[in-house]
Amino acid sequence: MSAEEFQIVVDKIRPFTNYIYLHVLGEPLLHPQFVEILAIAEKANLNINITTNGGLIEKQKNILLKHSVRQINISLHDAEENIPADKWAGYLQSSLNFAVEAAEKTYICLRLWNSKNVDSVSFNEFFLKEIASKFNLSKDNLNDDTKGNGLKLADHIFLQRAPRFEWPDGKMEGTQTRKYCYALRDHIAILADGQVVPCCLDADANLKLGNIFTDNLSDILETERAKKIKKGFEQHKVVEPFCSTCGFSTLL
Repeated sequence: MSAEEFQIVVDKIRPFTNYIYLHVLGEPLLHPQFVEILAIAEKANLNINITTNGGLIEKQKNILLKHSVRQINISLHDAEENIPADKWAGYLQSSLNFAVEAAEKTYICLRLWNSKNVDSVSFNEFFLKEIASKFNLSKDNLNDDTKGNGLKLADHIFLQRAPRFEWPDGKMEGTQTRKYCYALRDHIAILADGQVVPCCLDADANLKLGNIFTDNLSDILETERAKKIKKGFEQHKVVEPFCSTCGFSTLL
């Protein structure tokens, strides 16, 4: 999505929200117009929230510190699969040092969403030990799963622990028929091509509701499909087969 297209998105969503979250499976710090996008969101007085794997934190640190960012979620668990073990320490220290520096004006949520994964035991042991050391805490206090914002490590810095969840898959046959979800109640997702979907886990637009570049958001939210999905979740019912494959509800 270009900065010009992002401006269109901001103009269309602004009457509906004070918050914007820069993610949806992709890595926002990789965007070639990241600075312009932050500036557009700032000018619209939106509360900016970013979810990142943290790999580019050091490179983009000055930009993140310069701009008004409400919250940054750092998915530390991503390092287990995408960073060699001998580089874990450097990656983690970079993330933790940034957290301390940014916390003066930004909430930082450090995510370890792999707590029930038996293959992640050594990874989590190392990361929790380093986190505990950084914030002068006992590692034993960091072992339990958390809800909401997570466990407070310092002012504006939190650790969020949860199990790994299964991403929904339109090619799979799901078994869930009852669940509650915040999709369409308080959030939607807008993909790079403008497709509007109920939530950020639908990165492949399995549940297309409309396109922000050609439709008004009010019309999109009033489509029959959107209303059925929302009403279904309000009644704890799964309306779309795609949603029956999603494991994210275990985190709520």
